[in-house]
Amino acid sequence: MATRTKTITEDMPQPNQKRPFSWQRLFLYLLLTLIALLIIVPMLWMLSTSFKPKSEFFLPDIYWIPRTFTWDNYQKLLNNPSLPIGRWFFNSLMVSSVTTLLILIVDSLAGYAYARMEFRGKKIIFGFLLMTLFLPGVMFLIPNFLTISGLGLLNNYAGVILPGLAGVFGVFFMRQFFASLPHDLEEAAYIDGATRIQTFLYIALPLAKPALATLSIITFLASWNDFLWPLLILKDRIMLTLPPGLRTLQGAYTSEYGQMMAGAAITAIPVLILYVLLQRYIVESVQTSGLKE
Repeated sequence: MATRTKTITEDMPQPNQKRPFSWQRLFLYLLLTLIALLIIVPMLWMLSTSFKPKSEFFLPDIYWIPRTFTWDNYQKLLNNPSLPIGRWFFNSLMVSSVTTLLILIVDSLAGYAYARMEFRGKKIIFGFLLMTLFLPGVMFLIPNFLTISGLGLLNNYAGVILPGLAGVFGVFFMRQFFASLPHDLEEAAYIDGATRIQTFLYIALPLAKPALATLSIITFLASWNDFLWPLLILKDRIMLTLPPGLRTLQGAYTSEYGQMMAGAAITAIPVLILYVLLQRYIVESVQTSGLKE
């Protein structure tokens, strides 16, 4: 027994022991580096262009650092009375926040029901829901528009928010996470007299913080960057969100590229802040995604 224990201990990697070279790990690091560059390089170019004067936009040579550093693009964007950038920013923040909050509530309840409750036709209904994930979102534009118009919600923020609550990805995501949780804690709560909703609120939901954080970032980012649907629903210029609002900087004959890049940089700030705040929970969600019942 002592010999077997010693053998197992010797086979385990020690804290200071170097990992053997692996071509597979090297290829993985190179692939991740390439993906990171594909994401970071356009953002750096956007930020660099936002600080350039108009005379440097179309130079034959590429300059990552502006020759003439200027704040004019931000000043023109923020001080232009015909461009209510502050109101558009607030509109986007309000719509994205409310959409994210409602989706977290609806999808967590639906995901828990599909993971833990038994009812007739559950697998068939869930299968049909998953089939809608393979349909392009453009297919739902006309039906959703007719529904919102029939409800009298055109040019209303409720008309922008409500169709997003029917997303299936969040239900599937939360269902998979709840299904990976062990039943022991919930069964103990039932023995102590807890109801189904109490078990969900005080047992399952606190354990789902990593999944909720990941879903919140995905949902907030999708709502924050949504361009077509707010453009169809909102008619008043003052009610626009940032993506369709910034589109007005590009006209038929001229385009304010510097101000567009400045607006895009401002648009990226809330998403980056949200990601930094929830990064720890996202990592926990990835680490626990492989757990099985």
